[in-house]
Amino acid sequence: MFSKSLFRENLRIAFSSIRSNLLRTILTIFIIAFGIMALVGIRTAIDAIKSSISNEFRNMGANTFSIVNRDSRITIGGRVERYRSIEFREASKFKNEFNFPALVSISTHATDIATIKYKSKKTNPNIPVIGSDENYLITSGYEIEEGRNLTINDLESNAHVVIIGYGLVKDVFEEGEDPLDKIIRIGNGKYKVIGVLKEKGSSFGSTGDKICILPITSVRQYFSRPNMNFRISVLPNNSTLFRASINEAQGIFRVIRKLRSFEKDNFSIESSDNLSNMLIKNIKIVNKAATIIGVITLLGAAIGLMNIMLVSVTERTREIGIRKAIGAKISIIRRQFLYESILIGQLGGILGIILGIFIGNVVSLVTGGAFIVPWKWMLIGIALCFAVGLVSGLFPAIKASKLDPIISLRYE
Repeated sequence: MFSKSLFRENLRIAFSSIRSNLLRTILTIFIIAFGIMALVGIRTAIDAIKSSISNEFRNMGANTFSIVNRDSRITIGGRVERYRSIEFREASKFKNEFNFPALVSISTHATDIATIKYKSKKTNPNIPVIGSDENYLITSGYEIEEGRNLTINDLESNAHVVIIGYGLVKDVFEEGEDPLDKIIRIGNGKYKVIGVLKEKGSSFGSTGDKICILPITSVRQYFSRPNMNFRISVLPNNSTLFRASINEAQGIFRVIRKLRSFEKDNFSIESSDNLSNMLIKNIKIVNKAATIIGVITLLGAAIGLMNIMLVSVTERTREIGIRKAIGAKISIIRRQFLYESILIGQLGGILGIILGIFIGNVVSLVTGGAFIVPWKWMLIGIALCFAVGLVSGLFPAIKASKLDPIISLRYE
């Protein structure tokens, strides 16, 4: 029958025994804590990274897919199979012929090493410049903070206008200065600022807010190079039509590229969902490795804890004899050692959970995620530590409870 006073007494004895074997107990607690830290910490970090990946790809444009050039690859025999770039003519033809309820944009990378200048201020030569049409901001998940978007008139007249990222405003303009209608230099060209993008933050290490968006016609004229590659992005009007729009786009672009029925695609279709799922799938390998490390560490901790409890039984043989001689039952002696073992396990678990949450959220902070409290893994950690304490203490507790009181009292 359960007694609160007996429970408190066993708990007091457990704490007293822990203090008397402090060094060994601390080492065991830290071994258990390391195993729980590996589980909780890496799980927290993975949840943070998953959340960050999902948010970043969502910012790239929800339900958007892109038709891009397929990378060259080495075939059997060492031959390099090269795929030609997507030409502007092909991209424009697709945009005109894709009669699906969707928004289509065409874009290209002009350069990634542009220097932006305004009066005496200039940036480092690491600013990406994008050539785009009037639909690019929508399909890419950008929003205008100030000013306006590119128009068809800007494209047709090859206007020298630019939309700049929020981060560039701080770099090249004075604090409080309105960037709209100011003339900035991008390389050797001069462009009037017609819009400023809303702050979007960095994406996988890139400076997403430090970007220049020019009319695609201007980029073709002033940043022209051989085999210039263009990207086609498609945003269906209805998310339920996402897969159907991909199939339709694939069929139309095969016709544009004059591919026969038996020929494979010489282009790729990328979607934010596919890319994020691929990255998250790769992260699961780390998750499995962390689980294995945690389980092996906890197994070692369980063995260490059992060893401590067995040593404790040997050292306290005389004490056990005295307790039995004054009427302590076998169940009371057994509970005393089980409580001690479970208590050590829980102390290790609590320390491991605290360290795990701290380490996991440091990763979350680095990746720009929110603070995460892994309630599920906290409960799993506590349950695992309880199991470790119970299993490790069971054999020593049974051994202690079966000691003969006469032999125990003679023990020195």
